[in-house]
Amino acid sequence: MIILLVRYKCKPRRRNDFFEAIKKERVDELSMAEKGNIRYEYSFGVEENELILTEIWEDEAAIEVHKNSAHFARLGDLKTEFVENTEIAKFSANQI
Repeated sequence: MIILLVRYKCKPRRRNDFFEAIKKERVDELSMAEKGNIRYEYSFGVEENELILTEIWEDEAAIEVHKNSAHFARLGDLKTEFVENTEIAKFSANQI
C-alpha cells in the first residue's frame, strides 16, 4: 500500500471555495471509484487556509493510472485558481 498525505495551502479565504469546487467537479468521487483506490478523503487542516487530502492506494501502478485521469488534470486546474502551495508526504505500508 502507498499512502499520500497532501497538504494544500490555499489562497487567503479560498479554502472553502476550493473544497466546494472539488465536490462540484466530483474529483473525490471519481478518484474513490478508481481501481486500486482504498481511501481518498479531504479534511480541513488546523490552519485557516489548509486543506488535507489523505490517499491510500494498493500500489504505484494505481497511482500512475490516477495521475493520468481527466479528473486529476482538472484538480490541477483548480489548484491554479485556489492554491498557493502543495506539500506531499509519501509512505509505503512497510514504513508504518
